[in-house]
Amino acid sequence: MSNPESFIDEVTEEVRRDRLFRVFRNYGWIGIVLVIGIVGGAAYNEWAKAREEARAEAFGDAVVDALDLGTPDERRAALEAVPAEGNQAALLQLILASDPDEDRAKTVAALEKVIADASLPASYRDLAALRRVLVGGADIPAADRRAALDEIAAAGRPYRTLAQEQLAYLSVEEGKPDDAIKVLSGIVQDQESSGALKARAAQVITSLGGVPPETTVPDATAETATTNG
Repeated sequence: MSNPESFIDEVTEEVRRDRLFRVFRNYGWIGIVLVIGIVGGAAYNEWAKAREEARAEAFGDAVVDALDLGTPDERRAALEAVPAEGNQAALLQLILASDPDEDRAKTVAALEKVIADASLPASYRDLAALRRVLVGGADIPAADRRAALDEIAAAGRPYRTLAQEQLAYLSVEEGKPDDAIKVLSGIVQDQESSGALKARAAQVITSLGGVPPETTVPDATAETATTNG
């Protein structure tokens, strides 16, 4: 019986190999395509990454070269000639708006380009809007400044506390010191406020005749005892 069984096993194995061969012959190209796709995708990603790095490096070099030029007019002309798009364009406009004393109109125009570009992240647009309020100052009606600052000061916005500070100064300008003290007191107690901003707000509160609120500082001894316990 062993010989017939061995023969049957050999035939069965041969049939399996034949079927497997037919499967590879009919569908093997799918595996080849998948391999080519994976290799090609990886190669494209590396190429795209290298291109983006080269683009960023070229942009940075062009900006540095432009800022190294002698006169403000030469620097501005060189910066305006730097090719940029997307976030790089926003950064370029913010750089162009960094020296309003040289050309206030061009500074405001550069900021407005960033503000109007809905494709940019909110952080760029809010920074440009805040900067525009600072550059424009009293040339911008108080109501327009307040409207712009109120939007930037909304919860979750990246420059919320800085916008609140400017709203407080606007209240002082409008002859409302009590409103200013209230806003500044909130800044002093706000955990998102930087140390420098809190100190600045406290100083202004004092100059307005108010008393800065005390900030809560955790008791190190109590905290240690709680941890050990």
